[in-house]
Amino acid sequence: MSPFADTLAPGHQQRRLAQKRGEFCSKYGFSAEDYRELERLARQAEPHRAGRQWKFAGSFYFAITVITTIGYGHATPGTDSGKVFCMFYAFLGIPLTLVTFQSLGERLNALVRGLLLAAKRCLGLRRPRVSTENMVVAGLLLCAATLGLGAAAFAHFEGWTFFHAYYYCFITLTTIGFGDFVALQSDEALQTRPPYVAFSFLYILLGLTVIGAFLNLVVLRFLAATADAPESV
Repeated sequence: MSPFADTLAPGHQQRRLAQKRGEFCSKYGFSAEDYRELERLARQAEPHRAGRQWKFAGSFYFAITVITTIGYGHATPGTDSGKVFCMFYAFLGIPLTLVTFQSLGERLNALVRGLLLAAKRCLGLRRPRVSTENMVVAGLLLCAATLGLGAAAFAHFEGWTFFHAYYYCFITLTTIGFGDFVALQSDEALQTRPPYVAFSFLYILLGLTVIGAFLNLVVLRFLAATADAPESV
């Protein structure tokens, strides 16, 4: 049998968990209600919920993950009123955030275009022109640099491997947000390391701008290629 059989068989894991639960309750004389209460307390003490999550820094972090649609799941509203407010906040905040990042992305692309144009002039080209292909390549390099620099920083601050930190940056900036790796969740970093907190917030916001600008370029390139393609008779 494969040593990874437990990982690949959720049904077997559930049976083992039920067996362990029965043994635990029998050994310590816990009722089902006692066990559920203990389970609830254990979940609240999970490493990804470490620290005082709902102080200002943690709440701000949560707000960023909501309006950017990252949604790690590292913190969730615990009351019905909090859930209602979160829905209204997301309903209003997500469209405004998307418009903001689109506007910032356009300005970033304009800046990159200007820098490329200036570079071509410095090279002595008489009629310098920045093509969409030039912009796409520059955007790809900028994305790679953003992910690489972020990975190096988070590997240092979080103690992750470079690969895991790079994975975290990619999952974050593409707004996939699995939540298996979440920064600022160890050693009460949200309260004890303000410079790192500020860096993390700025990195997410600036990184989303870079990725958004690149995706805008790719979409424009695709639309241009579609428009230039000859129509079939």
